[in-house]
Amino acid sequence: MGTGLRQSMAWLHRWVGLLFGWLLFFIFLTGTLGFLDSEIDRWMRPELPAPTAWPPATRLVTLAEARLRDKAPTAESWFIRLPGDRETPALMASWRTRPDQNGKQAFKDEALSSGTGEPITDAIRETGGGQTLYAMHYALHYMPREAGLAITGAAAMAMLVALLSGTVIHRKIFADFFTFRPGKGQRSWLDGHTLLAVTSLPFHLMITWSGLIMYLFLYMPLPLATLYPDPTARDRAVAEGSRLAPEEPVAVNAAPAPLVPLAPLVARAEARWGAGSIGFIRVEDPGRADARIALHKRTTDYAEDVPALRFEGASGRPILALEQPTAPGRFRTAILNLHEGIFAGPILRFLYIGAGLAGTAMIGTGLILWTEKRRARRASAAPPDRGLALVDTLNLGTIVGLPVGIAAYFWANRLLPAGMEGRAAWEVHILFLAWGLAYILAIWRQRARAWRELCWFAAAAWGLLPALNAINTDRHLGHSLAVGDWALAALDLGMLAVGLFFAFLARQAAVKSRAVSAEPVEALA
Repeated sequence: MGTGLRQSMAWLHRWVGLLFGWLLFFIFLTGTLGFLDSEIDRWMRPELPAPTAWPPATRLVTLAEARLRDKAPTAESWFIRLPGDRETPALMASWRTRPDQNGKQAFKDEALSSGTGEPITDAIRETGGGQTLYAMHYALHYMPREAGLAITGAAAMAMLVALLSGTVIHRKIFADFFTFRPGKGQRSWLDGHTLLAVTSLPFHLMITWSGLIMYLFLYMPLPLATLYPDPTARDRAVAEGSRLAPEEPVAVNAAPAPLVPLAPLVARAEARWGAGSIGFIRVEDPGRADARIALHKRTTDYAEDVPALRFEGASGRPILALEQPTAPGRFRTAILNLHEGIFAGPILRFLYIGAGLAGTAMIGTGLILWTEKRRARRASAAPPDRGLALVDTLNLGTIVGLPVGIAAYFWANRLLPAGMEGRAAWEVHILFLAWGLAYILAIWRQRARAWRELCWFAAAAWGLLPALNAINTDRHLGHSLAVGDWALAALDLGMLAVGLFFAFLARQAAVKSRAVSAEPVEALA
């Protein structure tokens, strides 16, 4: 560690980045895929209906209501999600059963045909989809949830330290924005690392800080425990961040009473908000005298005060109570929207994805830069550097091995038998098995050869996915382009682009390997 501020910050930046770099690479890459979670869900469930001109909301609600009346007349709650946005590709009918003698409840979810109202869920393959990839980036999948969140929180704090220390190191940050010198070895890696950091620095600061704030009370539990000694009230304060306004007193009345039809209420809501404005309907205690109906407006803002109209279920009389978010609740909602890009349209979501990939590449180039600097300082006759060999192996196994594992996840979705028990879990198992095999190759093969071979393997794994999709399903690239399904078409094209990118890296690795082999022995000293 140096004596000056910049020297101290350089030391801190280097070692914090190295110690947390591989975990941060995993978090950034899987988190970036989370911006496409709904699109990946659709790609991994090709049986779902393609986006089309949906029937009127009143018709869809009538179909879903008929299914729920037939399938779950005594349920505790009904839920109807209407199609029309990126997160709801089909008409969905769900219900929560009443607690049994042991207090356990079940949640059932069905996708329905928009034409007949018949369930199509049985024809849809079981898969973890994009939601599983997104959850990996903060819960680390195989770990207990709170342990995973604690580890990712420590990594996020390390990322914040690395970003701030890196900003102090680079005095000429504006000049770095325009500087890249390819083919210069260590200097090229430094330029690339700096350029990636500078171009998307505001995004990196925002995404890291907001990720920490979202789980603030997990890392600092004492203030919340002091304010809310009761665990139930504490959980609600964290989950909702809002309080219910006083509403007209409603006595509990479990007497049977028919539920009013939902379609006329939907028509009233659309007359107020516009056609296609209803996104979600919730019915509490259907079939009872104290039933309640809530119609929520379609929105990309998952705030606690999403506009909703509420009615008594037995009479259809409006209820005027509203949810009034607290200031902390609004702040939490704003942070959630900012971190997950929930509000983003296609162009802004594309920028989110680009900045996320830039952050992933920034971490990867920083890890490679560490090995290049250390290798440049070593003499050719020096004994083997076990630390350098370990970092080289971890770099290759993570920077190339993780993308190979994610590609294997998509391959498993297309190749595993549709009726296989535990199919969704095995998709994830295959992801980690393929990733583990990449580490074995990194250990077994000579470094330059391992980089080249694993990059070619990644190129094939990603580049052939559109072909596999065309062989196994009718939702291939040609079909998506023909019907204007740009979300699925973009995924296929993106997979092809990733394959070409790894093919380029493999070619570069081969060129570098030949150049090093051709150098005279004395030049390496």
